[in-house]
Amino acid sequence: MNYGLIAGNGRFPFLVLNGARAQGVSLAVAAIKEETDATIEQHAALVEWISVGHLGKLIKFFQRHQVTQVIMAGQVKHVQIFSLNALPDWRMAKMLARLPRRNTDALIGAVADELAREGITLIDSTTFLQDHLARAGVLTKRAPNKHELADIEYGLHVANELARLDLGQTIVVKNQAVVALEAMEGTDATIRRAAELVRNRPLTVIKVAKPNQDMRFDVPVIGLQTLDTLKACHVTAMSLTADKTLIFDRAEVLAGLNQAKVSLVAR
Repeated sequence: MNYGLIAGNGRFPFLVLNGARAQGVSLAVAAIKEETDATIEQHAALVEWISVGHLGKLIKFFQRHQVTQVIMAGQVKHVQIFSLNALPDWRMAKMLARLPRRNTDALIGAVADELAREGITLIDSTTFLQDHLARAGVLTKRAPNKHELADIEYGLHVANELARLDLGQTIVVKNQAVVALEAMEGTDATIRRAAELVRNRPLTVIKVAKPNQDMRFDVPVIGLQTLDTLKACHVTAMSLTADKTLIFDRAEVLAGLNQAKVSLVAR
Protein backbone atom coordinates (compact mmCIF):
# COMPACT_ATOMS: atom_id res chain seq x y z
CA MET A 1 0.00 0.00 0.00
CA ASN A 2 1.39 3.40 -1.02
CA TYR A 3 0.55 6.54 0.96
CA GLY A 4 0.30 10.12 -0.23
CA LEU A 5 0.05 13.51 1.46
CA ILE A 6 -1.79 16.62 0.31
CA ALA A 7 0.19 19.31 2.13
CA GLY A 8 -1.32 22.67 3.01
CA ASN A 9 0.24 25.38 5.15
CA GLY A 10 1.69 25.31 8.65
CA ARG A 11 3.46 22.54 10.55
CA PHE A 12 0.77 19.89 10.20
CA PRO A 13 2.23 18.34 7.00
CA PHE A 14 5.72 18.18 8.53
CA LEU A 15 4.45 16.42 11.63
CA VAL A 16 2.59 13.89 9.49
CA LEU A 17 5.80 13.22 7.56
CA ASN A 18 7.72 12.75 10.81
CA GLY A 19 5.03 10.50 12.28
CA ALA A 20 4.90 8.36 9.15
CA ARG A 21 8.68 8.11 9.01
CA ALA A 22 8.72 6.90 12.63
CA GLN A 23 6.45 4.07 11.53
CA GLY A 24 8.57 3.23 8.51
CA VAL A 25 6.21 4.79 5.99
CA SER A 26 7.25 7.19 3.20
CA LEU A 27 4.76 9.57 1.62
CA ALA A 28 4.40 10.94 -1.91
CA VAL A 29 3.75 14.64 -1.26
CA ALA A 30 1.47 16.87 -3.32
CA ALA A 31 2.50 20.34 -2.13
CA ILE A 32 0.09 23.23 -2.71
CA LYS A 33 1.98 26.03 -4.49
CA GLU A 34 -0.01 28.79 -2.83
CA GLU A 35 0.24 27.39 0.70
CA THR A 36 2.97 24.86 1.47
CA ASP A 37 6.29 25.83 3.04
CA ALA A 38 9.04 25.34 0.45
CA THR A 39 11.23 23.54 2.98
CA ILE A 40 8.98 20.50 2.69
CA GLU A 41 11.32 19.37 -0.10
CA GLN A 42 13.96 18.80 2.62
CA HIS A 43 11.63 16.45 4.51
CA ALA A 44 10.25 14.23 1.76
CA ALA A 45 11.92 12.30 -1.03
CA LEU A 46 9.05 12.78 -3.48
CA VAL A 47 7.36 16.18 -3.80
CA GLU A 48 5.21 17.53 -6.64
CA TRP A 49 4.13 21.19 -6.61
CA ILE A 50 0.48 21.59 -7.64
CA SER A 51 -1.80 24.63 -7.76
CA VAL A 52 -4.77 24.49 -5.41
CA GLY A 53 -7.14 24.51 -8.40
CA HIS A 54 -5.51 21.65 -10.32
CA LEU A 55 -7.43 18.62 -9.14
CA GLY A 56 -6.74 16.65 -12.32
CA LYS A 57 -2.98 17.05 -11.92
CA LEU A 58 -3.25 16.00 -8.27
CA ILE A 59 -5.02 12.78 -9.19
CA LYS A 60 -2.56 11.98 -11.98
CA PHE A 61 0.39 12.49 -9.60
CA PHE A 62 -0.98 9.96 -7.13
CA GLN A 63 -1.90 7.52 -9.89
CA ARG A 64 1.60 7.77 -11.36
CA HIS A 65 3.06 6.71 -8.02
CA GLN A 66 0.39 4.07 -7.33
CA VAL A 67 -0.88 5.89 -4.25
CA THR A 68 -4.11 4.44 -2.86
CA GLN A 69 -4.29 6.07 0.62
CA VAL A 70 -4.00 9.84 1.04
CA ILE A 71 -3.80 12.14 4.07
CA MET A 72 -4.77 15.80 3.88
CA ALA A 73 -2.84 17.94 6.36
CA GLY A 74 -2.48 21.69 6.72
CA GLN A 75 -4.89 24.46 5.94
CA VAL A 76 -5.74 25.57 2.42
CA LYS A 77 -7.52 28.91 2.65
CA HIS A 78 -10.94 28.94 1.00
CA VAL A 79 -10.16 32.18 -0.79
CA GLN A 80 -7.33 30.45 -2.67
CA ILE A 81 -9.82 28.33 -4.59
CA PHE A 82 -11.47 31.44 -5.99
CA SER A 83 -8.36 33.60 -6.51
CA LEU A 84 -6.99 34.54 -9.91
CA ASN A 85 -3.75 32.73 -9.03
CA ALA A 86 -5.57 29.43 -8.67
CA LEU A 87 -7.86 29.16 -11.69
CA PRO A 88 -9.43 25.71 -11.54
CA ASP A 89 -8.68 23.07 -14.13
CA TRP A 90 -11.51 21.33 -15.98
CA ARG A 91 -12.00 18.67 -13.31
CA MET A 92 -12.05 21.15 -10.43
CA ALA A 93 -14.38 23.50 -12.34
CA LYS A 94 -16.85 20.66 -12.94
CA MET A 95 -16.71 19.68 -9.28
CA LEU A 96 -17.30 23.27 -8.09
CA ALA A 97 -20.23 23.68 -10.48
CA ARG A 98 -21.98 20.68 -8.87
CA LEU A 99 -21.69 21.99 -5.31
CA PRO A 100 -24.84 23.46 -3.76
CA ARG A 101 -22.66 25.22 -1.16
CA ARG A 102 -18.95 25.90 -0.73
CA ASN A 103 -18.27 25.49 2.97
CA THR A 104 -15.41 23.36 4.28
CA ASP A 105 -17.27 20.06 4.46
CA ALA A 106 -18.77 20.46 1.00
CA LEU A 107 -15.51 21.49 -0.69
CA ILE A 108 -13.19 18.92 0.83
CA GLY A 109 -15.85 16.22 0.81
CA ALA A 110 -16.23 16.74 -2.93
CA VAL A 111 -12.46 16.44 -3.42
CA ALA A 112 -12.55 13.19 -1.42
CA ASP A 113 -15.30 11.90 -3.71
CA GLU A 114 -13.27 12.75 -6.82
CA LEU A 115 -10.25 10.91 -5.40
CA ALA A 116 -12.42 7.91 -4.52
CA ARG A 117 -13.67 7.69 -8.10
CA GLU A 118 -10.06 7.05 -9.09
CA GLY A 119 -9.41 4.42 -6.41
CA ILE A 120 -7.70 6.84 -4.01
CA THR A 121 -9.02 6.90 -0.43
CA LEU A 122 -8.73 9.97 1.78
CA ILE A 123 -7.95 8.65 5.28
CA ASP A 124 -7.92 9.97 8.86
CA SER A 125 -5.48 12.89 9.02
CA THR A 126 -4.35 11.77 12.49
CA THR A 127 -3.35 8.28 11.30
CA PHE A 128 0.32 8.90 12.13
CA LEU A 129 -0.31 11.42 14.93
CA GLN A 130 -2.31 9.57 17.57
CA ASP A 131 0.07 10.70 20.32
CA HIS A 132 -0.69 14.34 19.45
CA LEU A 133 -4.41 14.08 20.23
CA ALA A 134 -5.74 15.83 23.35
CA ARG A 135 -7.12 13.22 25.76
CA ALA A 136 -9.93 13.99 28.20
CA GLY A 137 -9.08 15.81 31.41
CA VAL A 138 -7.21 18.84 32.72
CA LEU A 139 -4.00 19.08 30.68
CA THR A 140 -2.27 21.84 32.66
CA LYS A 141 -1.24 22.12 36.30
CA ARG A 142 -4.08 24.52 36.99
CA ALA A 143 -7.71 23.44 36.54
CA PRO A 144 -10.33 26.01 35.47
CA ASN A 145 -11.80 27.99 38.37
CA LYS A 146 -15.57 28.19 38.90
CA HIS A 147 -15.93 31.33 36.77
CA GLU A 148 -13.96 29.82 33.90
CA LEU A 149 -15.93 26.58 34.18
CA ALA A 150 -19.17 28.55 33.95
CA ASP A 151 -17.87 30.25 30.79
CA ILE A 152 -16.82 26.89 29.34
CA GLU A 153 -20.19 25.26 30.07
CA TYR A 154 -22.02 28.17 28.50
CA GLY A 155 -19.60 28.43 25.59
CA LEU A 156 -19.77 24.76 24.68
CA HIS A 157 -23.45 25.04 23.80
CA VAL A 158 -22.79 27.99 21.50
CA ALA A 159 -19.57 26.60 20.00
CA ASN A 160 -21.14 23.22 19.22
CA GLU A 161 -23.95 24.95 17.36
CA LEU A 162 -21.46 27.08 15.43
CA ALA A 163 -19.52 23.94 14.51
CA ARG A 164 -22.69 22.07 13.56
CA LEU A 165 -23.44 24.81 11.05
CA ASP A 166 -19.83 24.49 9.74
CA LEU A 167 -19.18 28.18 10.34
CA GLY A 168 -16.19 27.96 12.69
CA GLN A 169 -14.57 26.05 15.54
CA THR A 170 -13.83 28.74 18.11
CA ILE A 171 -15.72 31.16 20.33
CA VAL A 172 -14.44 33.56 22.98
CA VAL A 173 -16.47 34.11 26.15
CA LYS A 174 -16.40 36.49 29.11
CA ASN A 175 -18.84 36.35 32.01
CA GLN A 176 -21.05 33.88 30.13
CA ALA A 177 -21.44 36.21 27.17
CA VAL A 178 -20.01 35.60 23.67
CA VAL A 179 -17.38 38.16 22.75
CA ALA A 180 -16.32 36.75 19.36
CA LEU A 181 -17.24 33.94 16.96
CA GLU A 182 -14.86 32.43 14.41
CA ALA A 183 -15.63 32.55 10.70
CA MET A 184 -12.95 32.32 7.98
CA GLU A 185 -10.33 34.35 9.84
CA GLY A 186 -9.14 31.46 12.02
CA THR A 187 -8.72 30.88 15.75
CA ASP A 188 -5.88 33.33 16.45
CA ALA A 189 -7.54 36.24 14.67
CA THR A 190 -10.80 35.53 16.51
CA ILE A 191 -9.04 35.63 19.88
CA ARG A 192 -7.21 38.85 19.01
CA ARG A 193 -10.48 40.49 17.94
CA ALA A 194 -12.07 39.48 21.23
CA ALA A 195 -9.15 40.92 23.20
CA GLU A 196 -9.56 44.26 21.43
CA LEU A 197 -13.28 44.30 22.19
CA VAL A 198 -12.78 43.77 25.94
CA ARG A 199 -9.60 45.86 26.08
CA ASN A 200 -7.40 42.93 27.10
CA ARG A 201 -9.41 41.83 30.12
CA PRO A 202 -9.36 38.06 30.95
CA LEU A 203 -11.10 35.74 28.47
CA THR A 204 -12.06 32.09 28.08
CA VAL A 205 -11.69 30.31 24.72
CA ILE A 206 -13.67 27.29 23.59
CA LYS A 207 -12.47 25.39 20.50
CA VAL A 208 -14.54 22.41 19.37
CA ALA A 209 -14.71 19.73 16.73
CA LYS A 210 -17.89 19.38 14.71
CA PRO A 211 -20.57 17.17 16.31
CA ASN A 212 -19.82 14.49 13.70
CA GLN A 213 -16.22 15.48 13.02
CA ASP A 214 -14.79 13.89 9.90
CA MET A 215 -11.24 13.13 11.00
CA ARG A 216 -10.06 13.15 7.39
CA PHE A 217 -10.03 16.94 7.27
CA ASP A 218 -10.46 20.21 9.17
CA VAL A 219 -9.43 18.61 12.48
CA PRO A 220 -9.04 21.28 15.21
CA VAL A 221 -5.40 22.11 15.99
CA ILE A 222 -3.54 24.22 18.53
CA GLY A 223 0.19 24.80 18.83
CA LEU A 224 2.92 27.31 19.65
CA GLN A 225 1.23 30.08 17.68
CA THR A 226 -1.94 29.48 19.69
CA LEU A 227 0.11 29.67 22.89
CA ASP A 228 1.52 33.05 21.91
CA THR A 229 -1.95 34.35 21.07
CA LEU A 230 -3.47 33.13 24.35
CA LYS A 231 -0.74 34.82 26.39
CA ALA A 232 -0.84 38.06 24.40
CA CYS A 233 -4.63 38.30 24.67
CA HIS A 234 -4.93 37.54 28.40
CA VAL A 235 -6.80 34.27 27.94
CA THR A 236 -6.94 32.46 31.29
CA ALA A 237 -8.66 29.21 30.22
CA MET A 238 -9.23 27.18 27.08
CA SER A 239 -11.40 24.14 26.38
CA LEU A 240 -10.81 21.61 23.58
CA THR A 241 -12.72 18.62 22.26
CA ALA A 242 -11.11 15.46 23.66
CA ASP A 243 -9.77 12.86 21.19
CA LYS A 244 -10.55 15.10 18.21
CA THR A 245 -8.09 17.98 18.70
CA LEU A 246 -4.39 17.91 17.85
CA ILE A 247 -1.80 19.62 20.04
CA PHE A 248 1.40 20.32 18.12
CA ASP A 249 4.63 20.77 20.11
CA ARG A 250 2.71 19.46 23.11
CA ALA A 251 5.50 19.67 25.70
CA GLU A 252 6.39 23.26 24.82
CA VAL A 253 2.74 24.34 24.64
CA LEU A 254 1.87 22.87 28.05
CA ALA A 255 5.02 24.29 29.63
CA GLY A 256 4.17 27.73 28.26
CA LEU A 257 0.58 27.51 29.48
CA ASN A 258 1.72 26.43 32.94
CA GLN A 259 4.19 29.29 33.13
CA ALA A 260 1.43 31.75 32.17
CA LYS A 261 -1.04 30.03 34.55
CA VAL A 262 -3.48 29.37 31.70
CA SER A 263 -5.78 26.38 32.25
CA LEU A 264 -6.29 23.92 29.39
CA VAL A 265 -8.95 21.24 29.55
CA ALA A 266 -10.16 18.64 27.03
CA ARG A 267 -13.76 17.45 27.27
